[in-house]
This record gives sequence, structure tokens and C-alpha cells, in this order.
Amino acid sequence: MTKKLTPQEVIGLIDDGADLIVPIANGEPIRLLDILEEQVEQLNNVKIHQMLALRPRPYIQGEFEQLKHVSYFLSGATRKVYQQAKMELVPNNFHEMPRILQKTTNMSMIMTVASPMDEHGYFTLGTQADYVSEFIGKVPFILEVNDQMPRTYGHNQIHISQIEGYVEQHAPLTEEIAPPTTDKDLLIAASMIEDIQDGDTLQIGIGSVPNAVISMLKDHRHLGIHTEMLPDGIVDLVEAGAVDGTQKFTNPGKIVATFAYGSKKLYDFIDNNPVVEFLPVSVVNDPREIAKEKNIVSINSTTEVDLFGQCASETVAGKYYSSSGGQIDFARGVRFAENGKGYICMPSTAKNDTLSRIKLELAPGSVVTTGKNDVDNIVTEYGIARLHGVSISERAKRLIAIAHPDFREELLFDAKRRGIII
Repeated sequence: MTKKLTPQEVIGLIDDGADLIVPIANGEPIRLLDILEEQVEQLNNVKIHQMLALRPRPYIQGEFEQLKHVSYFLSGATRKVYQQAKMELVPNNFHEMPRILQKTTNMSMIMTVASPMDEHGYFTLGTQADYVSEFIGKVPFILEVNDQMPRTYGHNQIHISQIEGYVEQHAPLTEEIAPPTTDKDLLIAASMIEDIQDGDTLQIGIGSVPNAVISMLKDHRHLGIHTEMLPDGIVDLVEAGAVDGTQKFTNPGKIVATFAYGSKKLYDFIDNNPVVEFLPVSVVNDPREIAKEKNIVSINSTTEVDLFGQCASETVAGKYYSSSGGQIDFARGVRFAENGKGYICMPSTAKNDTLSRIKLELAPGSVVTTGKNDVDNIVTEYGIARLHGVSISERAKRLIAIAHPDFREELLFDAKRRGIII
């Protein structure tokens, strides 16, 4: 008996009122979602729960009464829909996603992309572990087998006996190319490089600043990787001999991530590579697990910071742009680690140097992602403001010192007028 499913058989597995769980990024199953939309008249009150949807779809746009999208992290496919009040967004810290899904949904079915089955009957979730791998063997799975999905290692293996069935859709993975590195990015990176020592373990994401940091780390040695998202730059560090993971305290010798998102170079690197392990986000991003890496260095970004050190990393000009992701997971994890260091980076200005990102107070409507008690270091092209353990008055002075020079006098005046600086 084959477990390959027809479209009608897929629909037959979806109960009324079902909560369907779809993974992040390239775990998104194109063909399975096509089937749901094509057969939507046979569905009743079905919800799809997902972080970071890759593709705009009619059901995301709210075109079907029978099929709704619930977001846990906005993307280009969902941002405008949410801002038009046509979709739900659920706040979360990334490491808590499995628990939130268990608590608030029926966990009816997980639909995900997988690499082809091997001779032992195992598929892998490829670029993924994220919030779905924890439920292998516990929740029904339907797979979308894609022969271009890398075969990977970690806690993301699923046996044919553990699935309801599969469909096939063979297509290239979506690639994410980081923007070019600017002079500001290089200045921001240069401020941090002296703090990163041989043997440190890094959490680093995608973007121009992380790329700049990576470009300056190729002469380091024995670096480890423990990161939520594995970006392209890690491949360069491995090839340069900078990363070997030998001084990690957990999973020594392994590059640990919960998902990978980048270019084909990255996808080729992780294919059949036993050094890379994908673990559930409830492990990778748990602050208690992060803290076991005594020399963990976390590098993230934000959009604006107030003079208390509060970081608004998920809104832009007071409008929702993304969500919390794992920023606070790592901010707290490095705090608990013996020698942990956390950096939140941004250019000092926006809109061609006409707007300071360091502000007396956040823009109206902004949401605090990393609070004043959790922030460690803020970095701009003008240096590092080390905030942990210093007074509010001293924090403000240090932040003003790394603001763009055009705004420092005004910030200082406003801070004194408000009684923030004494």
C-alpha cells in the first residue's frame, strides 16, 4: 500500500475546525497549500498557523471564509494583510512556539516539505526543525516530498510509518540574498570584532551587518555556531577554518541551528553534512540551553532604541513589520551565560540621515522587543553603548554618544529636560 496521496485524499484527512501547522520559510509546502485552496469548498473553519510565510496566497489575503491564516511572524506575504486588520498575529518568543501551539490549537495536522525517503524509510525536514520537529511521532504529518530539499541531520528525521501520507512537488528552494555591505555596516562590525574571542560560540543572523561581522572573523579560530537561523556566511567561516566547534560546551564539533535560510550555496553545504544539526527551536532558543554555552555571543538588529535602552525591533514607524522572533531568547540566554555577550545593532539614522534611530522615546505605536533590563550592548557606526548594570542617566549618556552627531545636542537637551540625565 502506497502512502502517496491524491488531492482528494489530502482533503479527506482535514477535519472541520482543523488547526494546520506549517513550518517557517522553505518548510512551506507549495503543493499542499495549492490543494487546500483548490478544494476550499470542501473545508470548514480551517486555520493555518505559520511563522514567516514565503508566498502571498488568496487564503492569506482573506479570500476564503473556510480557510484562514494565523501569523506568528510577519513577512512580505502577510505584512500588509495584517496592517489592513484582515489577519491575526500572535505574539511569541520563538522558543515558546511549540508550547503555544499545543496550548492554543488542536494540533490537527502538520504539513511540511521533506527530502526524499532513504533506504531505511526516513525522510528529513531538510532546512527545518523549527517548531514542528518536536511533534514527530506525536502529531499527524503530511509531507510534501521535494527532491531539491537537502537531506540533513539532527532531530528532524521522520519515518514513513509516522506520516499520514505524502505528495510530491519538486522545485528549487526560495533563496534569500543579503543586501550589499555598506561602509556603515563595516564600522558597526568593527566595533564588535575586538569583543569576539577565539573559541566563542556565535548566534548570528542574516543581513548586511552580520555579513560584515562574518567577513572580519575569518582569521579567528575554534569558533562555534549555535544560532536560530543558519545564514550563508557560516559557509565562508567554515571554509576559512574559523569554525570547528571544538570549544563548544553543548554539541561540541557541531553547527547547531533550528532552520537555514540563504542561497543555494548554503543549501548545498548542509546537504548530507553531518556537522550541521537541526534541533527543535524549544532547544536551540531556550535561554537555559543558550546559557550552557559559557562563551556565547549574540548579534541581532533593531529599528530604534530609546534613551532607556528599550529596543523596538518588530515595528517600523509604529507599524508592525515582523514580530519578536528569537531576539529576547538570546538576550536572556547570554545574560545567564558565564561570559555571554549580547549586541543589538543598527545604523544611527534612517531616511538619509534625517531621522535618528536613537530617540528620547520610541515612535508612537512602537512595540518593545528587548526591554531595558535585558539589553546588553547597543551598537551603531559610532561605537558600542555598554548598558548592562549602569544607571538610567549613564545609559542615556552612552546612547547619545553613539547617536549621529547631528542629533546629539538635541538628545542631550531633551534628556536633561525630562530628568533622564542628572
